[in-house]
Amino acid sequence: MSINPRLVALSPQVMPSTLDIATSAWLKQYGIHLSNTKDTNSPTLHMRSWELDHDLDAKQRPMLRALLNEYRVDIAFLPPQFEPGQFRLLAIDMDSTLINIECIDEIADFAGKKTAVARITEATMRGEITNFSDSLRQRVALLAGVPIAVLEAVYRERLKPNAGATELITQASHLGLHTLLVSGGFTFFTDKLQRALGFNQAHANTLEIQDGCLTGKVLGNIIDGAAKARYLEQACQALNCNKSQAIAIGDGANDLLMMAGTGLSIAYRAKPLVKEKADAAFDRVGLDAALALLR
Repeated sequence: MSINPRLVALSPQVMPSTLDIATSAWLKQYGIHLSNTKDTNSPTLHMRSWELDHDLDAKQRPMLRALLNEYRVDIAFLPPQFEPGQFRLLAIDMDSTLINIECIDEIADFAGKKTAVARITEATMRGEITNFSDSLRQRVALLAGVPIAVLEAVYRERLKPNAGATELITQASHLGLHTLLVSGGFTFFTDKLQRALGFNQAHANTLEIQDGCLTGKVLGNIIDGAAKARYLEQACQALNCNKSQAIAIGDGANDLLMMAGTGLSIAYRAKPLVKEKADAAFDRVGLDAALALLR
């Protein structure tokens, strides 16, 4: 455990030789100094960490991230007293985080309505539409009459785990972490992924189906950002741990409440708003790099 904050650079490729010089020079402008450089490398992940004599503020973080983006590395900011052994739970979003697609957009594509649905999805994930429940109901209503066979085809033909997803869940389980898949998507997909990848828990919205077709309605309460946060907090209570002992990974605005207050929040190929709020932003490395931060 380091008593100082840490800056971590991650890349699937060898780090550029000029990275240290550029990072140090930029930080010195703000009176921040690097020390105790540590490299941790594997065939698929190169990681370099530095201790900082004090932390960056909320304005400096995106500025440094933008600078180091030119060096094609991802960045994590770890707080003082960061203790890798404290974590008890891993929570992750599904659509465009654990997996490569937005399931509702792909269902809509089969139905010839992808443009209309995707427009609402994108605006919601960027935070431009703030009521996720209304957004989801609008999109699902457009899917009325779609056969359940379409959902099967989406799962079979288009849905793939993102890079490192399978390794992340397998390794998390080996480390004794409770794994939680929590999604504003649909149980049709989360149930299958829970079985395939071995999640301890999975929560999502349930589509109403009649006579083998979607009715255009969602059953029960909508799982929005607040509900995602509640499921994480309930899991922490069941494990007798604090939210600070959880890792949360997401990509959209409706993941922010779940990520807030966790011991490690990771934005995975995320919208700018989410990157600004997260401890780490992964655009190049796989999901399994999350656990590399615990080494």
